[in-house]
Amino acid sequence: MPPSIRKLTGRIGAVVEGVDFTATPDPSTITTLRDALNEHKAIVFDHVHLDNAGQERVAGWFGDLTTAHPNVPAADGTTNVLAVDSETSKANEWHTDVTFVLNPPQVTTLRSIVTTPYGGETLVANAAAAYRDLPEPLRALADSLRVVHTNQYDYARPSATTAQQEYDRVFVSTPYETEHPLVRVHPLTGERGLFIGGFAKRIVGLSGSESVDLLSTLQSYVTRPENILRWTWSPDQLLIFDNRITQHYGVDNYDDHPRRLNRVTVAGDVPVGVDGRRSEPLVGDASHYSKVLEVAS
Repeated sequence: MPPSIRKLTGRIGAVVEGVDFTATPDPSTITTLRDALNEHKAIVFDHVHLDNAGQERVAGWFGDLTTAHPNVPAADGTTNVLAVDSETSKANEWHTDVTFVLNPPQVTTLRSIVTTPYGGETLVANAAAAYRDLPEPLRALADSLRVVHTNQYDYARPSATTAQQEYDRVFVSTPYETEHPLVRVHPLTGERGLFIGGFAKRIVGLSGSESVDLLSTLQSYVTRPENILRWTWSPDQLLIFDNRITQHYGVDNYDDHPRRLNRVTVAGDVPVGVDGRRSEPLVGDASHYSKVLEVAS
């Protein structure tokens, strides 16, 4: 039987059941999962008993994997797994993964390793719905703009632990900057989405203060409640989202309880804007991190 799909909200998210993660999937299952991801942007699986190698294998159903991160080392004994661990980092910021490189991941997978007794949700926002919500004059302006993304921003956290300070130091140790279209056209669906988030530093042709103001206005459409899936973690769950057309946010609302998710990402294509212009690298070579997906699949 094909997998069953149940929507979680009107605009984003679905639970998928009936997938055997121990077996090699047939092409129809892969097509069903890709179609579900295209439509719902984020899909969730319960009772998934995977180890790191299993998560890498499942992520590989969607394409070639990236390494764990351009700067941050992989989890022990792996090449492709990044530990999203409260001991070293709390991503209390809206972002799309690794947008400071030329071809950010197309797909992100998160697997629950240590869950919290309360809080610790992951929010995922539909950037295509945000684009559609824009008033027409603001949409036309956004279509015409380019934005520089970088990993070099202020990570100052007054209460950061030594481990968190070291993680931040490693994160920025090699600088990267890329100029992307502010509105990205999805290569599979043709949808337009706001391609901004926490690594977006400045809009080309605008001053710093003008960039902050306009990015803040556009970001407010992404984070409207109706565009957000708020996912509460339980043990043995897998969340997969389309990194090309979403943002996400790990909520730091669980006090000092440990929390860990393991992340594996799938290599992506170079973003393309409404005018057909591709992204352009400015600083740093991330070819060691990810190959470029030339043909979307």
